Formats: sequence, C-alpha cells, structure tokens
Amino acid sequence: MKNIVIVGGSKGIGLEITKLLYNNNKVYVLSRTAEELAGLNITHIPFDVTADQLNLELLPEVVDQFVYCPGSINLKPISNLKQESFQSDMQINFFALTDLFQAILPRLKKSNQASVLFFSTVAVSVGMPFHASIAAAKGAVEGFTKSVAAELAPGIRVNAIAPSLTHTSLADKFLNNERKLEAAKSRNPLQEIGDPKKIATTAVHLLSDDASWITGQIIHIDGGMSTVKTS
Repeated sequence: MKNIVIVGGSKGIGLEITKLLYNNNKVYVLSRTAEELAGLNITHIPFDVTADQLNLELLPEVVDQFVYCPGSINLKPISNLKQESFQSDMQINFFALTDLFQAILPRLKKSNQASVLFFSTVAVSVGMPFHASIAAAKGAVEGFTKSVAAELAPGIRVNAIAPSLTHTSLADKFLNNERKLEAAKSRNPLQEIGDPKKIATTAVHLLSDDASWITGQIIHIDGGMSTVKTS
C-alpha cells in the first residue's frame, strides 16, 4: 500500500485517477470540492492552489506518489491578453505546482521509489492560435519535469502527460453544444475528444512500479494531434 497525494483529485482526470488508486492505497486528495469523492475511502484536505498554504501535518511522513492535476483553459488573442492572465495561468499551472512539490519533496525522498506526475497540454508542442498564455505556463511545466527528473534520479521518477481537449468540466464551455463538439472532433486525427478515464489509466501506469524505467518523459495522449497530420 502506497501513500499518494493527488492535488485536484476531485474532478476530471484527477477524479478518475483517484478512483483507480484509492482501493489499494492510502490516497490524500487536496481540492476545493469533495462532493464527487463521496463514498470513496480517501482523506480529503480542503485546498485552493491559488490561495492556501499546505499544512504538512495533514500528510504522511512518507509520500510514494504525487500528482498535480489543476489547470486552466484561457484562450484569447494575444492582443487581448493582459499581464494578469499570464500571471493567473502561471500561478495555477506552474507556481502552485512548484510550491507544493518543494514542500512535499522531503517526504518523497523517504520513499523507496517515489513517482511524480504533472499535466501539460498538446498546445506546447503544436502551435495553436489563442493558446499563448496556457502554452507558456504548461511549457514551464514540461521544462520543470525534465529538469527535476534529471536531478532526482534514480530515487524519484518524474513524468508529465500532455493531453488534447478532454471531456472535463474545465472544457465544458468548448463542448457545450453539438456544433462545438463536432468542430473539436474534426480537428483531431482520431475524430474524438479525450476521455478522462483513458488518460487516468495511463497516469496510473506511469505512477506504478511497472513504469520504473520511465522518467523525464512528456507522454502525449492527444489522439495524434502532436504527431499526425491527416489532411
């Protein structure tokens, strides 16, 4: 049984990761809400990554796996992006991640083989209009992933998943009618929107001992958007 800390584990991909892990592990979920965690044998810690300081006394002395899921989708023309938008996206996607990671790192180092997982976006590797702010923030996550993977090997593995548009509450405004849904599908080589459950399956594998020879990787689960051109 492992001690697992999941930030943002009550919605979307994070919730699906929580559901896959909680039965055989001790899972601590840090999130603003807990309604969808009802009935799951987990420890919920109310936490807002934009405002709160982590109370380490609420976590175990040894952390075996750490997952950071919070993100944002702030799509605007570059001419309309104010500095506040860049700062907000960096705070949610990167600065809060680094703060929590540094706080938990001493406990990860106490694990026999710790693993860490972050989330990026396909928009880092594929230039997309209106994605300047989020691509910049997630680009920082990818650089951080590779750097700390090198620094902390072999004791701690660090990887990231870079999805394309996925069916989550965060993406609802882009998928809330048939026209938007079909347009989003048509932009994807596999003609589908991402499934949080399928992404969670890969996430759990990357965290597990079965992936013990994988570190410093950005895993693209994006329907082929980052590598395949069909027309």
